[in-house]
Amino acid sequence: MTKHRRIRCFIPASLAAAALLFIVAGSLAAQQPYKIVDRWKIGGDGFWDYLTADPPAHRLYITRGKHVDVIDTQTGKLVGSVNGLHAIHGVALDDSGRFGYISDGGGNAVVVFDRTSLATVATIPAGQGPDSIVFEPATHTVWAFNGHSKDATVISAAQRKVVATIPLPGRPEAPAVDGKGMVYDNIEDKSEIVRLDARAMKLTAEWSAGCDSPSGLAMDAEGAKLFPVCDGKKMSVIDAKTGKVLATPAIGDGPDAAGWDAKDKLAFASCGEGVLAVVDAGSPGYKTIEMLPTQRGARTMAYDSGADRIFLVTAEFGPRPAAATADNPQRRPPMIPGSFVVLVAGR
Repeated sequence: MTKHRRIRCFIPASLAAAALLFIVAGSLAAQQPYKIVDRWKIGGDGFWDYLTADPPAHRLYITRGKHVDVIDTQTGKLVGSVNGLHAIHGVALDDSGRFGYISDGGGNAVVVFDRTSLATVATIPAGQGPDSIVFEPATHTVWAFNGHSKDATVISAAQRKVVATIPLPGRPEAPAVDGKGMVYDNIEDKSEIVRLDARAMKLTAEWSAGCDSPSGLAMDAEGAKLFPVCDGKKMSVIDAKTGKVLATPAIGDGPDAAGWDAKDKLAFASCGEGVLAVVDAGSPGYKTIEMLPTQRGARTMAYDSGADRIFLVTAEFGPRPAAATADNPQRRPPMIPGSFVVLVAGR
């Protein structure tokens, strides 16, 4: 064999080896455990509910009582707020990058804001106690799920008006969409999942959640799987086409939100006891592969697919009140002023 022939044979072998190393390295990276990589001290007043990440804009939206805090996810700094609200729960973002939608439970309305200026541009009446909210891209509609009236308000994003109100079988919690016109939502008090057709604007299926009191919900749209998180330290894995329960992997206590990493096929559950559960949904068995310690109260989360970061929020608290009051019927312990923090988990 001549020297030149040896070189020509060596190059393809080298490329094959490099490709194999790249695949192995990628696989190993996907298996690396998450850890808390940063803590952003935000402070300020107001309890919180849902978080919403906007990866292209490097922003995180945090609902805080009567306002929405907007955080720059590259610096961890507060860049502004949406104010003048009542008792808010969630933020949905359209697919144009222009507008956001806030479920204002205290005002029985959906508030539309400009994502550049953070100015309110419209207020649209909804049902009683709108809680979770989601943008459905196939029909360009916004779905507000009303906890008190137990229905869904459907809003045309273009017309900014209500186009349907859909009754639900119980109290709705977190929604998910498949991007093709199907909307799913937890029915917490019935331990169910419902499927709604966004084009027909009607309920088309009602299934068991496979676990008790489902709160957070994530979705693998490509693989047609739903991941509700529940009481009893369980996540359920559901076939989104048939409603069949496929598995119930273990998570922590007191979950309120879930997330999905489409690249590495991981499902997340943020749990109030102070753990982030990571479930491998890309392998048979749906095993829980990590229970990352976070901080007590960190029960809501948002996954940033662009940066592979998970954002969780919590604070420090004083002692629980001895008796319920009209202002605090659930006897929530008071938040220590200035202690509100964003935890950043990464690999």
